[in-house]
Amino acid sequence: MKKTFLSALLLALGVAALFAATKEEERLSNGAKAFSEIMSVPDKGIPGNLLEKADCVVVIPGMKKGGFVVGGRYGKGMVSCRGEGKMGWIAPAMLEMGGGSFGLQIGASAVDVVMLVMDRAGMDSLLKDKFTLGTDASVAAGPVGRATTAETDAALKAKILSYSRSKGAFAGLELSGSSLNQDGDANKAIYGKPIEAVEILSGKTPSPAAAKPFIDVLNKYSPKGK
Repeated sequence: MKKTFLSALLLALGVAALFAATKEEERLSNGAKAFSEIMSVPDKGIPGNLLEKADCVVVIPGMKKGGFVVGGRYGKGMVSCRGEGKMGWIAPAMLEMGGGSFGLQIGASAVDVVMLVMDRAGMDSLLKDKFTLGTDASVAAGPVGRATTAETDAALKAKILSYSRSKGAFAGLELSGSSLNQDGDANKAIYGKPIEAVEILSGKTPSPAAAKPFIDVLNKYSPKGK
């Protein structure tokens, strides 16, 4: 009886782990799709010159509304940073985002959120603990399309530029007050062991097969940084 119970328990744990991994693979796939669709519209996506200067990219696909009109939001996504010499993109870390009320998105059931992290050092500190945008790092709504020099200069004063897409509309997004923190359970599911986001983003962690679609789309639109 004891042996049967242990076998059933191990089977249940294996199924749970497989389900978790599959769920995170879907998240990575959705992140790749959202970023690709945003960048594939000429002159209406993230300005190429800003993307080239970004050290890391955060994508939160399908962020959900947590309340009525003025309620906050909650979502799960991923972040990848540029590799050595700003060539290519390294293995992604999974993260969670919550809080804040997005006035531009009232009435939308789900919003794709993209953040350009312009300073790699800021990304490392961001993922050590729960991190509040606008308090622990300056964040601004990013310019869209062919941004003017004035808009670009103003935007680059912020450490993080944020964007949103909802119902086909793409625009800069004000995210002050929202929080970011690493998703330890998701990282464990994807990498097969407990691992800190900072360690993943060190560039020494092999990228899992599930992350290939996300890494590929980042390389497609920005293979090398400036």
